Amino acid sequence: MTERVILEAGQQAPDFSLLNQHGETVSLSSLRGSGVILFAYPAAMTPGCTTEACDFRDSIEPLKAAGFEVLGISPDTPEKLAAFAERDHLSYPLLSDPDRATLSAYGAFGEKKNYGKIVQGVIRSTFVLDADGAIAHALYNVKATGHVARVRKLLDV
Repeated sequence: MTERVILEAGQQAPDFSLLNQHGETVSLSSLRGSGVILFAYPAAMTPGCTTEACDFRDSIEPLKAAGFEVLGISPDTPEKLAAFAERDHLSYPLLSDPDRATLSAYGAFGEKKNYGKIVQGVIRSTFVLDADGAIAHALYNVKATGHVARVRKLLDV
């Protein structure tokens, strides 16, 4: 078992190229010049993940106005992400990381407690990246409900 990565402010964010819900490749490096909010969630169309994704949807305009692109990332297939985006009217990219390599590189996959048991899974996390691709904030083990409001307050958006 490899030790889980924990990213910290000032570190360069790991680059990635992943398929989105439309089957298009999205690379972090192509977003340089904009701030990025990357949120990792366990599974599309589950209650907590839907709450978080819809909260980001409802905050997309002020976040974009403040210079941030929003990206969601999970192990789901592009097809499942497309259904999730359509069902909940999610207008931002949802990235598919089926081998969990990017999630692991961000420290958003590993051991966690689920109903009192230690399991391997996606650790609900949010990463705020500056326009140069450096980590500004790495937030691990976040709660779905109210999280987006806390991110907006942190960013003064």
